[in-house]
Amino acid sequence: MIDATHGIRIRPGSPADVPAILDMLDSAVAWMNARGNTEQWGTTPYSQKPGGAARVERYTTENAPYIAELDGVPVGALVLDSGPSPQMPIAPAAEPERYVRLLVSDRRYARQGIGAAMLAHAAEETRRAGVQLLRVDCWAGGGGELVAFYERNGFTATDSFLSGSWPGQVLARRVG
Repeated sequence: MIDATHGIRIRPGSPADVPAILDMLDSAVAWMNARGNTEQWGTTPYSQKPGGAARVERYTTENAPYIAELDGVPVGALVLDSGPSPQMPIAPAAEPERYVRLLVSDRRYARQGIGAAMLAHAAEETRRAGVQLLRVDCWAGGGGELVAFYERNGFTATDSFLSGSWPGQVLARRVG
């Protein structure tokens, strides 16, 4: 898929994309920390977190990964699954769903519509699978900026939750 508005090409991901995804996650942690946000993903680079690299490898083999590219350079990653992470205190939906398990963009390409293009792709993949519900969960702290991002992209906040002391928000979007 090509987002003609922004020149973003979205392609299926594979295990070969693990290093690029880890780089994006590491740069996101550094970016958040530079802005004073140490609560969302902590301060340890994602690639150095216990199980971090293995989780990304599983995303590329057990889930549906997608990579956004600008001029052939990976600038975003999206992972779809059939439900929320079993490690999170989130109940599966009462109907078939697609679930955004990961959405990250390279912060060097911020404000170029990468996240929005990837969420539009997630909605299209959900629709193509004959499923009407797309859900995501995110960090609800920091003044709710991330929740607002998803709301701007067609999602509606549904359930709030706590994972330890980490405040989370589940959001849903109907695509059928």
